[in-house]
Amino acid sequence: MTATTNEVTVPPASARPEGAAVLVLEDGTRYVGRAYGATGRTLGELVFSTGMTGYQETLTDPSYAGQIVVMTTPHIGNTGVNDADMESDRIWVDGFVVRDPARRISNFRAERSLDEDLVSHDVVGISGIDTRAVTRRIRDAGAMRGGVFSGAELELSDDEQLTIVREQESMAGKNLSAVVTTPERYDVAVADGVERVGSIAVLDLGVKRSTVQYLAEHGFDVTVLPAGTTLDEIRALAPDSLFYSNGPGDPAASDAQVEMLAALLRDGMPFFGICFGNQLLGRALGFDTYKLPFGHRGINQPVLDKRTGRVEITAQNHGFAVEVPIEGEIDSPAGFGRVQVSHYSLNDNVVEGLECLDIPAFSVQFHPEAAAGPHDTIYLFDRFRSLVQNRAEAADSTTQGA
Repeated sequence: MTATTNEVTVPPASARPEGAAVLVLEDGTRYVGRAYGATGRTLGELVFSTGMTGYQETLTDPSYAGQIVVMTTPHIGNTGVNDADMESDRIWVDGFVVRDPARRISNFRAERSLDEDLVSHDVVGISGIDTRAVTRRIRDAGAMRGGVFSGAELELSDDEQLTIVREQESMAGKNLSAVVTTPERYDVAVADGVERVGSIAVLDLGVKRSTVQYLAEHGFDVTVLPAGTTLDEIRALAPDSLFYSNGPGDPAASDAQVEMLAALLRDGMPFFGICFGNQLLGRALGFDTYKLPFGHRGINQPVLDKRTGRVEITAQNHGFAVEVPIEGEIDSPAGFGRVQVSHYSLNDNVVEGLECLDIPAFSVQFHPEAAAGPHDTIYLFDRFRSLVQNRAEAADSTTQGA
């Protein structure tokens, strides 16, 4: 039971580990701090997130599986955690790095402290280090493998810790969809009071709860499917549309999902993809993907919508991108007609969206459904709703004419 003092939540002593911890990077850089969350050893790709709010949504986003997340905002935990803001049923980050954990939690929605959730989900972390220095290191040298060691693991020699970090698998070439996906199908009905536009099959590659919620609120009966769902199984469901979710890992290691998407695009099925789904659409269209030096993570990423010329602030979490020229129309190497980049990053010109001009498909690299905000791009759900609706009306007119 969480203790309270003057209506301000205080993390219990059992969730505040004592002792030192060390963050070790594969280039040999070491940062000594204090144990935070669970104690022990954790390994993963070290990345940084620039969001000033939304740490709970970050922690519970399946896209962060396999990663140790450095929060650039120094003060973390002051709003506590609650069940309503969970993006999934667990914390997915493999490690957590912060500068100053909150000593008190002051928020009327808090149900417990962040410290408690880190311990109960066995997330090994470190606090009390200069996260600005870590962020600059990653920004200059690129995302790299890392490890956090505390408790008994701290007794390993520096050389032993470094060897363990360097021996772990790289994120490049890694397929994590089977780790984060739902074990079985589930259905979410169209939201009450919303006009139904059709059914949608969601391939869960690491989907967030807010994504499913927004689809239901935009008129779709949603069927969420495991990542290993086959082409025949989706065709048997006969959905009106298809959605590929966000998720972790290297898109080049998801050939089965890419081949299935290409087949369904040839069937004429309307498609919408977010984040990992954008990368897989790119590969289905015949384009390559590549690993970014340090990725885009946080809720303050500026993107240009080429259709409107509007600058939109977006939430992002990706370490890979699609390789396509950002100007002009490009012929799909896989034979799907003309394609153009719909959005691109104003920080580094990375492709942030694809729009197919001859088939009903588009995708974005960012998260229009971001629960912690911003909500500049929520209109994309309306755009997809209109796409599906117009296709259905056109099909009805053709049938009636025949």
